[in-house]
Amino acid sequence: MWKLVLDAFLDTLMVLPFLLVIYILIEFLEHRTTFAERPKILQGNLAPLIGSATGLIPQCGFSVMAAKLYDKGLIRTGTLLAVLLATSDEAFIILLSSGTSASAIMPLVVIKLIVGIGVGYLVNFLYTAEKLTGECAEEIHAYSCGREHDGKSDIRVFFINPLLHSLQIAFYILVVNLIFAFVIDSVGEDKIAASMIGGTYFQPFITSVIGLIPNCASSTVITATYINGGITFGSCAAGLCANAGLGLVVLFKNTKKIKRNIMFVLTLYLISVVVGIAVNCICLLI
Repeated sequence: MWKLVLDAFLDTLMVLPFLLVIYILIEFLEHRTTFAERPKILQGNLAPLIGSATGLIPQCGFSVMAAKLYDKGLIRTGTLLAVLLATSDEAFIILLSSGTSASAIMPLVVIKLIVGIGVGYLVNFLYTAEKLTGECAEEIHAYSCGREHDGKSDIRVFFINPLLHSLQIAFYILVVNLIFAFVIDSVGEDKIAASMIGGTYFQPFITSVIGLIPNCASSTVITATYINGGITFGSCAAGLCANAGLGLVVLFKNTKKIKRNIMFVLTLYLISVVVGIAVNCICLLI
């Protein structure tokens, strides 16, 4: 038992320095990104393309920014969906730090880009009557996890916050590693692999629900479970397409448009399930 705990702890500990470096870099990026600097960047014909590419950047800060812009009438519905579908929160960082599963990053990037761009342009094309309100009168930053940087020291913003976030994600990874260590030790890898085949068409329904949870734990659990062999690649893609981070929380703060917000959740869920099943079928054929 203690050997399993020690192995899971050491595996997680190896990831921690890498997480810290990445999160420090992301803080610098988020701190210098505002919409006011380029007021038309998410309003033109390239908006869904740019939105999807922006959403791919690890962390949910850009989905938060996009949701705020949408609520102010500064971007269109398809553009917001493109950002939300492309957002993966912690997923790419965890995959990159895992080493063995880093090869899954590029296929995920391609899938999420195609889905985000395709859905974004389709919705904007179908919803042509949608009007924008005009210019952005304030700076809207892409701060992640709902944090505001104003009034905080540089050491807190660029070191303490990334360190605390790295420890939080490392804890989630440790929990998943421990669970899988004990399950594999008790059940065996062969039985787990067999159960995965039976769940190829059902898993996306579950992972998409988990992905909708507006917390970095959801993307961490989905990604770590995939790395440990608990779900298929398509099921992982489904969960990460639904994983819009705190962007959905920002939308639901507008209680006057609850029906609109529910439609966003249902749309994200259904698209993610379809993507997951489609990718799983392609993987089976290959």
